[in-house]
Amino acid sequence: MPRNISKFVLALAAALLACSLSACGTINQKLAEGVGDYVPQWLGGLPPDAPPRPGTAKYEEMMREREKKRLEPAPTPEAQQTSSSELAPVH
Repeated sequence: MPRNISKFVLALAAALLACSLSACGTINQKLAEGVGDYVPQWLGGLPPDAPPRPGTAKYEEMMREREKKRLEPAPTPEAQQTSSSELAPVH
């Protein structure tokens, strides 16, 4: 009898391990959406120049700025030539 019990305990432990590993995938999927914003860049988090997430106030502000820049008239070719002549040549 003790031999059957030890096999049962091993099978139960293996099933418990398999279930807990499969649960990690769903937990990580849900946590990654919000926790990734707070992870430092050196640890694999978002870079400092990443755009804000949609639905936040910073995102709305960024979209207003982008729209304002889009509606501005394009610079004339003369203005582009004068600014490029001020740059030093690269060798």
